[in-house]
Amino acid sequence: MNGAESLIRTLVNHGVTQCFANPGTSEMHLVQAIDGVEGFNASLCLFEGVCTGAADGFGRMTGIPATTLLHLGAGLGNGIANLHNCRRAATPLLNIIGDHAVHHGPYDAPLTSDVEAVAKPVSSWIRTSRTSQGVGIDAAAAVHATLRHQPDSGGNIATLVVPTDCAWGDGVAQPLSQPFDPLARVQTEVVRAVASKLNSRTILLLDGNGLTAEGIKSAGRIAAKTGCALFTPTFPPRVEAGPELPAVNRLPYFPEHVLATLANVDQLVLAGGMEPVSFFAYQDQPSSLVPERCQVIHLAHRHEDVADALAQLAYELGAADFSPQDGTRPELPDARLSARTAAQAVAALAPANSIISVDSGGGGAAYDVMRGCVPHTWLNLTGGSIGGGGPVAVGAALACPDRPVFALLGDGGAMYTLQFLWTAARENLNITTVIYSNRQYNILEVEYLRMGVNQVGDRAAALFDLNSPALNWVALANGHGVEAEKATTSEEFSAALERALDVDGPYLIEAEMTGR
Repeated sequence: MNGAESLIRTLVNHGVTQCFANPGTSEMHLVQAIDGVEGFNASLCLFEGVCTGAADGFGRMTGIPATTLLHLGAGLGNGIANLHNCRRAATPLLNIIGDHAVHHGPYDAPLTSDVEAVAKPVSSWIRTSRTSQGVGIDAAAAVHATLRHQPDSGGNIATLVVPTDCAWGDGVAQPLSQPFDPLARVQTEVVRAVASKLNSRTILLLDGNGLTAEGIKSAGRIAAKTGCALFTPTFPPRVEAGPELPAVNRLPYFPEHVLATLANVDQLVLAGGMEPVSFFAYQDQPSSLVPERCQVIHLAHRHEDVADALAQLAYELGAADFSPQDGTRPELPDARLSARTAAQAVAALAPANSIISVDSGGGGAAYDVMRGCVPHTWLNLTGGSIGGGGPVAVGAALACPDRPVFALLGDGGAMYTLQFLWTAARENLNITTVIYSNRQYNILEVEYLRMGVNQVGDRAAALFDLNSPALNWVALANGHGVEAEKATTSEEFSAALERALDVDGPYLIEAEMTGR
C-alpha cells in the first residue's frame, strides 16, 4: 500500500466517501488509489470552484465532510471563492491538494507555489505530509479537524497537502480510533438566565443547528409562550421550513432595514446567531446594526448545541405548543414574469422535501413565499461570493439523490461557475436550475444608486450590463448536456417548471425578467 492508498482507505474508515475532483499530474497516485478502493466515490468537476462549492453542498446536507482533490496552489486558488462561502457556513470540508515531491521544490518548476499560504485564509487546519508513512495519520487528523466545532467564524475546512513522493512511498491506513467531538452543551444556568429575559420585545436569532426542524419547533414553542419574534440571519447556511414548522423571518439585507427591524427590540437573544453587522460600510450608517438600547444576550454560540439549548429553554418556560403555518400553496401566477411571480410558481409546484439552493437576490424572494406551504430545505449563499448556488446544488443532489433540488441563480453569478451544469449532466442529477435573467448585475446598480447619484452614466452602466452580447442560456445549458428552455411570461415559466419536474435528470429554465 502506498501513501495515496493509505489516505483514501483512512478516509473511508472515517466515513468520508465523496470527493469532488479536478486533478492534475501531481495527483495521479491519488487518482490510482481512488480507482482501487471500494466505497469511495469521486465526481469530476471542470472547474475547481465547482469542486469546492459542491463539497460545501454535500457537507451541509449530510454533516459529513466531502473532499476536494485539487492541483497544487493554482488549483486551490481557483476554488477559493466557494471555500470562503463554505468557511462562513461552517461546513465540514477536506481539501486534498497534490504538490511537487519534496526534493523537487528547490528547482522552482512552473507550478511551484506556497500551497499553505494559499490555503490559510479559508482553512481552520493545514498540514503538509512529510513522509508517506504519515499520510494516513495526517488524513485521520484532517477529518477530525473538519468536525471540531470552532468558537468563531474560522470555519471547519481542513487542507491536507500531499507531495507526490509521500503519495508514491509506502503508507499505512488508519482506523477510526476515537469518536468525533460532540457539540458542547449549554449550561442550565445560562438557559435559566435567558428564560427570565424573554418577552414580546425580544428577538430570538437562530442559526447553526437551531435551524433544524427540532430546533425550530423548540423556538416556536418559546415564541408562543413569551411573544418573542423568531429570526434567522440574512443568509444562514441551512434552514428547514414547511407547514409543520413555525414561521421564522429573515433579517433584511440593507442596514437601514435591519435597524428598523430592531428599533423597538429590547433584547436580542443569540441562539447560534452572531450580532448583525452591515455587509459593507456606508456613509452615515453604523457597522454594528444593534441599537444602543438593545441588550445582546447569548443563549448559545454556533459551535454549541443550539437545538438542545432551545429545547432546554422551552422546558424551562413550560412551553408546550407552537403555531404551525397554514400550508396553503399559492395559485400559479398570471402577472408579468418577475422574481416575485417566479417565486410564486416555484412555491406552487415544488415537490415536498425539495432542496432549494439560492445564489440570487431574485431567487431569495422565494423564501417568504415558500416557507409555509411545502416542506423543504433552504441553502443560502453564506459568504456573499456569488457563484456558489449551482455547485452547492450539485453537492446537495449527490448527498440526497431521492430529493428534488432547485438552483435559483442570477445570470451574472451563474456564469462564475457555469461548469456545474456539466457535472449535473454527467451524474444525471435531479436539479432544476432557474436562471433569473435580468441581463445585468442588478445589485451593483442598486448599490451605485444608493450613493445618492440620480442616474447611472453610460460608462458606469456598461460595467453592470450583460446585454451586449446577451447570454444564451439555452445554448449554454445544451452545450453542457442539459436540456433547457426559455420563458418570457409567467404562464410559460410555470409550464416549463412542470416539464422540468417530469424530467429524469437536470433541466434549466431561463426566466427572462421584465420586472423586479
